[in-house]
Amino acid sequence: MAGHNKWSQIKHKKAKEDSKRGKAFTKLIKEIIVSAKEGGGDPSGNAHLRQLIEKAKHINMPQENITRAIKRGTGELAGVHYEPYIYEGYGPNGIAVMVETLSDNKNRTVADLRQLFSKNNGNLGESGSVSWMFKKMGVIRGTSNSTEDALLESLIEYDVEDIKKDGTFVSIFCDPKSLDQVKKAINPADMNIESAELEWVAQQQTELSDEQSDKAVQFLSAIEDHDDVQNVYTTLA
Repeated sequence: MAGHNKWSQIKHKKAKEDSKRGKAFTKLIKEIIVSAKEGGGDPSGNAHLRQLIEKAKHINMPQENITRAIKRGTGELAGVHYEPYIYEGYGPNGIAVMVETLSDNKNRTVADLRQLFSKNNGNLGESGSVSWMFKKMGVIRGTSNSTEDALLESLIEYDVEDIKKDGTFVSIFCDPKSLDQVKKAINPADMNIESAELEWVAQQQTELSDEQSDKAVQFLSAIEDHDDVQNVYTTLA
């Protein structure tokens, strides 16, 4: 299975840098608002919200920020109305790209994304144009000194589909419904978990030269830096 690629590692490192600058707060607050709106403000009955709260605590977001975002989602506090949209297309040198957004102005978002794609020799496509190349999965990322086989053996009883390791960087792929269960089953001594989220995982990858790959990463970074963009997934190997 594909899925462990250059972009996933760069994105992971970038997320750490963004959290230091506080930029991650803004994007995560949007996600909490929408999750609370769609699934309710009680994390015990809203698994996605529970994951987001854990993520917020991991980047040291103050509890009052989390509580305020939940109340905005449930309507207890007034706030901006965000809607989720997913955009699909092709970036430079034919890489397939899926972009998850949360926006209060869809027209602005799509116009900005179309410009970014066009500027980098890519183009936005219709819904379904590239999503068939991806699969929604639970993905746990972090660092470990254990081997892939050792990690897999320790999780043999759980719904783990694959484990990818590059140096100490590890990605564990599982059924979306099993994400919480698999995360809890990982022994802290075997792996230092840094993120556990639902992702669109590429099932095939696009191989590029180093120069082409660097340009593709610059494009993907520009997309992800847009204020309305939450996540960017790609087939870039």
